[in-house]
Order: sequence, then structure tokens, then C-alpha cells
Amino acid sequence: MRELSAEARLHFHARNISRKTGSGVHTAALYSAFAVIAAIVFGTLSIHPF
Repeated sequence: MRELSAEARLHFHARNISRKTGSGVHTAALYSAFAVIAAIVFGTLSIHPF
């Protein structure tokens, strides 16, 4: 197996880090979207119930 240059190793490491944080950001965005929808629904129901 050939040795990778320092630049190639840095690029590979940066891609792995961005892949991990990218999925975390997507998960947080999804949960926060559900939280906003739930807050709007419950807020609307508490002011004007049916």
C-alpha cells in the first residue's frame, strides 16, 4: 500500500469530520423543525380549542 501525502491525509480526515458533523446538523435541524411544528400546533389549540 502506498503512502499518502500529508495533504491527502488532511483532506481525507477533513472529509470524515465533515461527514460526521453533517449528519448531526441534519438530525438537529429535523428535530428542531418538529419542535417548531409542535409548538405552533399546541399554541394554536390552547388559544382556540376546536
